[in-house]
Amino acid sequence: MKIIEPSFQWLNGEPDGAAIIASLARAGRVCYQSEPKNNDADFIRRIIMRGHESVLEHEKVSVMVVCDRGVTHEIVRHRIAAYSQESTRYCCYAAGKFGGELTFIRPLWMENETDPAAKRWIAAMEESEKAYMELLELGWTPEKARSVLPNSLKTQIVMTMDIREWRHFFRLRCDEHAHPQMRQVADMLLDAFRKAIPVVFDEI
Repeated sequence: MKIIEPSFQWLNGEPDGAAIIASLARAGRVCYQSEPKNNDADFIRRIIMRGHESVLEHEKVSVMVVCDRGVTHEIVRHRIAAYSQESTRYCCYAAGKFGGELTFIRPLWMENETDPAAKRWIAAMEESEKAYMELLELGWTPEKARSVLPNSLKTQIVMTMDIREWRHFFRLRCDEHAHPQMRQVADMLLDAFRKAIPVVFDEI
């Protein structure tokens, strides 16, 4: 059994923020039939201030997130997006490529593995792993044995959204009322998006 932290990576390398802003500005200027009187970033900033966010739908970004399955249940509720997720039906975690073990995401609030609650969580994950492996040995297929897998199971999910939907995602999932582990992933993504793509995520 392994316990890891959530993480992410750009699916196709870090986005070229300047190129994305330039592309959005070209699209936006069609609406106004305007010539570039100022830089692209200022133009996009004004478009956002006006609420003209349909322009932001012309560019998309893809990431691959490693998190627990409970978090992905919230992620896929965002409808205007494309998802590809690690399948517990077809992945056999007893196989060598998974090291013959299950991997779990450490709960955000579990800082000390020696406290009683943490010990109980670890024991529950160990029990889940043992039950899963035994069911496979008893002849169940992975899609049947997965019924004992918990929300804390590590999964990978590729997310693709246009810029407008990413803004919507961050507004909801970085909010103080979001689930702590969902917010942990969303905050990590938002920090990276702000660095990679100027202007469009500044006020979120």
